[in-house]
Amino acid sequence: MTVRKPKIVVLGAGYGGLVTVTRLQKALSVDEANIVLINKNDYHYETTWLHEASAGTMHHDRVRYDVDAVINRSKVEFIRAEVQDIKPEEKKVILNTGEVEYDYLVVGLGGESETFGIEGLKEYAFTISNVNTSRQLRDHIEFQFATYANEEEKNDERLTFVVGGAGFTGIEFLGELTNRIPELCKEYDVDYSKVRIYCVEAAPMVLPGFDPELVKYAVAQLEKKGVEFKIGTPIKGATADGIIVAKGEDETEEIKAGTVVWAAGVRGSSVIEKSGIENMRARVKVDPDLRAPGHEDIFVLGDCSLVINEEINRPYPPTAQIAMQQGETVARNLVKLVKGQSDLETFVPNIKGTVCSLGDDDAIGVVFDKKLTGTKASFMKKMIDNRALFMIGGPSLVLKKGKFNIL
Repeated sequence: MTVRKPKIVVLGAGYGGLVTVTRLQKALSVDEANIVLINKNDYHYETTWLHEASAGTMHHDRVRYDVDAVINRSKVEFIRAEVQDIKPEEKKVILNTGEVEYDYLVVGLGGESETFGIEGLKEYAFTISNVNTSRQLRDHIEFQFATYANEEEKNDERLTFVVGGAGFTGIEFLGELTNRIPELCKEYDVDYSKVRIYCVEAAPMVLPGFDPELVKYAVAQLEKKGVEFKIGTPIKGATADGIIVAKGEDETEEIKAGTVVWAAGVRGSSVIEKSGIENMRARVKVDPDLRAPGHEDIFVLGDCSLVINEEINRPYPPTAQIAMQQGETVARNLVKLVKGQSDLETFVPNIKGTVCSLGDDDAIGVVFDKKLTGTKASFMKKMIDNRALFMIGGPSLVLKKGKFNIL
């Protein structure tokens, strides 16, 4: 009598999903389980590099690699499709191409831009959320310079840039943008003094939660390159001409800009909300073993999961570092379940360090409790990027896609 093999379905080829699959394909034989990976693209993209593609300092093809480069097709079935819904009671995933049943499900669908209901953002602001939005933003920036250069009556507002959000994405994008703009000015014979760059943040500080001394360094470096910070200034709306910000209690002010980039919020996948799994802003407050509460067969990781840091009673930020560590824990727990063991592992994040890039040759960071700035921090950032590639695809992926201009 043949024993039915459990079917493990992994949704999303992001950091968490790919680590889960690459660990499972090593740990389980084809006789022990069927492993299925579902993703809407046939490639993975490095989310933490998108700010570079968006500013045009890195080609968009550099930020992605084929899923086939890291999965073993003899052990993993890959389905290219868009996930539309999850039916936990029926143990089914609904795709735009059909449906797939599962015994165990791993949800790593990544995040979506959160606009907090601010009027006009969806229509008029660019986001840095995937390869295609990054290409669109890069092309738009170049188009603004090319158009300005050819206008008889110059519209200086065309060269005004507003970045909404002074978190990691906003600051890293500003670092790249301030490196790219002098090149564009030179290329299109545009007077650099005509360019204005604003960073608008509703919170009272830049990079909340980061070391204040390092934040001060980052702000000073970006101000030196022309960024004007408007901190404690909520965006009230976006229009075809720019943004509306709060000014005082009842007043508002318009900042006219040819480019508005929204980098101030990430939520989980809307698929989570449709599924009926308990969530907050499409993120699931997972059990210690990373399962969804009340669902012993569903694991959630990455942007779709919410893990509380008990020391400060706040969620850990949804970083690539944590998603990859979650992937390793989920894979080990799935192996235990497949082998009939019930003592699942508790997920404990191991934060080795955090680095925020300020352009190709500058950064700030805390690595093993040591504060770093400038080229040393930039070196560490590139090492972290290379390590992420190594964890999923080994030395060959690092050689193919890694960052080696490290000094």
